[in-house]
Amino acid sequence: MLTKDQAVCIRAVDYSETSQVVTFFTRTTGKIGTIAKGSKRPKSPFGGPIEIFSTGRIVFSATTDDKLAALTEFEPQDSFSGLARNLSAMNSCLFAVELLDKLTKDYDPHPQLFDSFLQFLKNTSEMQSRPSTVSLLILFQLSLLNEIGLQPVLNHCANCKASNERRAASDELYFSSSVNGLICRDCESAFVDKVRLSPNAAKCLSNLKLLADANEKTLNEIEKILIHHFTELLHKPPKMAKHILK
Repeated sequence: MLTKDQAVCIRAVDYSETSQVVTFFTRTTGKIGTIAKGSKRPKSPFGGPIEIFSTGRIVFSATTDDKLAALTEFEPQDSFSGLARNLSAMNSCLFAVELLDKLTKDYDPHPQLFDSFLQFLKNTSEMQSRPSTVSLLILFQLSLLNEIGLQPVLNHCANCKASNERRAASDELYFSSSVNGLICRDCESAFVDKVRLSPNAAKCLSNLKLLADANEKTLNEIEKILIHHFTELLHKPPKMAKHILK
């Protein structure tokens, strides 16, 4: 049975001299692995080799087993070519792709996450400053965690449930991967993995709207914490993490 869907390429590797194995993240089907036969031929049925971040409409033969689906059509709409001119933006998108690939399952659709990812690629490809790029990456990472059911607790202490709004401005906040969220000064001694947050980082995580105006130091601090969190979730450091922080 042929299936039509909107898709973005999140991985493409050579299968032979003329074909590729292409992993797509699609809007209504989820992540799928496909075989794109003849994609590297001079007269490719797909308009040439399929590249990472290419988006468009695809047609493929669905499969119920572990075999690759056969890609029959691909109509490219955007490749976000602006990323090639901005190394920081490119690395951020490659990191996002790695996390998306490792934290989602085949044939498990997340339409809202698909839309968020496309918007992230579009916005990041248009950014010129590194702080803005990091801010977008942080928001996408939190969106990804939310969609897969691992949204961190950011508006109150994940342990005692005390609201951030009720704490004094001078109170310290920490982040703990083991409890998946922020913890207050009264609870922090019970969590050996906790990371202390600066006041600015704590404010931004408690109110994500503040990220847009945060300085680079604060954004780097938050991203470092998220990288540590993803490392704990995946049980190993993401490969692209080393290219994100300066």
